[in-house]
Amino acid sequence: MDELNENINVGEFVPASTKNKSKKRAISEEDKMIVDDDTGIEGSTKKNIPKSKRKKFSNAEFRKIPVPAHRYTALKENWLKIFSPIVEHLQLQIRFNMKIRQVEIRIAPETPDVSNLQKAADFVRAFIYGFEVDDALSLLRLEDLFIETFDIKDVKTLKGDHQSRAIGRLAGKGGRTKFTIENVTKTRIVIADSRIHILGSYQNIQLARRAICNLILGSPPSKVYGNLRSVASRISERL
Repeated sequence: MDELNENINVGEFVPASTKNKSKKRAISEEDKMIVDDDTGIEGSTKKNIPKSKRKKFSNAEFRKIPVPAHRYTALKENWLKIFSPIVEHLQLQIRFNMKIRQVEIRIAPETPDVSNLQKAADFVRAFIYGFEVDDALSLLRLEDLFIETFDIKDVKTLKGDHQSRAIGRLAGKGGRTKFTIENVTKTRIVIADSRIHILGSYQNIQLARRAICNLILGSPPSKVYGNLRSVASRISERL
């Protein structure tokens, strides 16, 4: 926990106000640019800036990604792998707010491109969805990758054992069906209860989604495999 806190507490994100108010100190120029922990307001303290002039970060400068309880431990274990590319390569500022359990990312003065903020948010969101860090990193390296998310109920309304059997058809014995769809369509798939997350290019996502929808509707895996391979071979011939 101590090691995590050391990596999470980025200097630019440290709250300006101290717990011990009795200790007075001179306010430096660096302090004036510290962001308030509660409001995201630039300034050393709330007292120094009039309420009407306090500036809140807009959506174009700031991103917040909520972390569900079941991904909290995984985030702690992989924090350095997430922290490093965002700070070193994208030149952004990031921290994990332990009070509200959100990953917060914002633009830094040295950020070369504003679009890096959205890339970083997509990268963190992909990890929160359940993708491996190495797979999620492809969102930073390649421009034509996306994530599509949908629910089994969006395809067909299933409840109870019917939904469980549909999830079982998607995964297959030992995850074989899911791995086959991933390999043929060159995508990555995460099955999180009734939510399906697909990472890949636009065309490959459509192929994977069509196969998953057929399985949800009750098609046998062998028929789905055959259709996938025939479509994939036609696409490779065109390229």
